[in-house]
Amino acid sequence: MNDPRLDYANEYPVEISAPDISGYRKTNTGVDYILTLDSGFSGPHVLVTAVVHGNEPCGAIAIDWYLKNNFRPKKGKLTLGFMNIEAYLAFDPANPNRTRWVDEDFNRLWAPGVLEDKSRRKTYEFFRANEIKHIIADANFLLDIHSMQKPCVPLMMAGMLDKGITLAKNLNYEIKVITDTGHKEGMRMRDYGDFSNPESKKNALLVECGQHWEKSSEDVAIETLIKFLRHTGVMDNDFGEDIISNEIVSSNQIEVFKVGEIVTIKTNNFKFEKNWQGFDKLTKGSVIGKDGDQIIYAPFEETILIMPTKRLFPGKTAVRLAYSYSVD
Repeated sequence: MNDPRLDYANEYPVEISAPDISGYRKTNTGVDYILTLDSGFSGPHVLVTAVVHGNEPCGAIAIDWYLKNNFRPKKGKLTLGFMNIEAYLAFDPANPNRTRWVDEDFNRLWAPGVLEDKSRRKTYEFFRANEIKHIIADANFLLDIHSMQKPCVPLMMAGMLDKGITLAKNLNYEIKVITDTGHKEGMRMRDYGDFSNPESKKNALLVECGQHWEKSSEDVAIETLIKFLRHTGVMDNDFGEDIISNEIVSSNQIEVFKVGEIVTIKTNNFKFEKNWQGFDKLTKGSVIGKDGDQIIYAPFEETILIMPTKRLFPGKTAVRLAYSYSVD
């Protein structure tokens, strides 16, 4: 790995094992590690992606579980993709932070024109994103499986549009839903192309399954995969019933939070006031941290901290600040 900024200490136990995905290299799509299963019947093209960040194994575990069980879509087609391959294959439990990316964050490259910019620095992530962008663009539905640096309740990142919130609430899954615009440093894959077009029926979700290496993250990843494939219709409603129940979750049970402010680090002297873990609830005016001489205050009556980072260098998102959001 080429980025020394990722060489920071890890204080969390690595409780899960990154599966061997070498058997999935050669595929029928012409792109290594991207496999399409076609039912032969009409239906949506559903895409599930994992290891956009190489040190987040839970998504790879979920896809590996699906493939090892020889499941197949009942209609439409299902594409299963491992994204940042070089970073993932270098994953080292003794230094797990270091393999988040090779050269840069794969999940900040998806704004219009970025991948077509011939003057841009040609990183490994840039080449890989260009290799797979046509598959992302072709999908009707995308589930991108991630995990978080710090222990936190699972979060469903629904993107910037109401259609994402609606999709999240219709999954029959009681999980906290976050609507936000992403990061100032670059657009996420889940917002690429028509996924962020309000006039398009294409839709995407990004799930954060808990802390990167805690055992529960793999269970959340598999449950989210099951719920998503059921909802899109490529799998029957009894798919995975031996793992999760079919109990109906009312959309009214699902809490939605909207990010109203993104704190982007400006100096090399950013410091949080406390060791925030994520989904901390602060009252308005509470001190969140300090960026050089600037004090960061909680702006909302009840301010929710979304995924405070441990990567405290300029240009990165320090934390996203959210509030409870009612959806009509």
